[in-house]
Amino acid sequence: MRTAWLSLRDRMDRVGITLSGLCLLHCVAGLLLVTVLGIGGQWLLAPVIHRIGLALAIAVGLLTIGVGVLRHGQLPPLIVGTIGLLLMGGGLFVEHGMEEAVLTISGVVLLAVAHILNLRHAH
Repeated sequence: MRTAWLSLRDRMDRVGITLSGLCLLHCVAGLLLVTVLGIGGQWLLAPVIHRIGLALAIAVGLLTIGVGVLRHGQLPPLIVGTIGLLLMGGGLFVEHGMEEAVLTISGVVLLAVAHILNLRHAH
């Protein structure tokens, strides 16, 4: 049972890293397509996408990083992940554009780093 739980937590950390990468790709591609080509803004920059992404990030982050910290007792993944989530959340409260992209991308990168740290501490 314990091995199955650890395996699930590891997979969820990997899911968190993948979601962070997809979010990063979405932000960069969205900025490029909207800024350079002027297309796709109504879909790529829709606030609902950001809200869903943040909700997923919080759920996966709480499950994996929170449980990981309780298990291995190392605080850096929790601190880095919390800062990442706060930055991502801050992106919801600014206008679409560069400020939102910087907040979101910075948060996504920090959250991915937190998942990586969590995986390293677990093994």
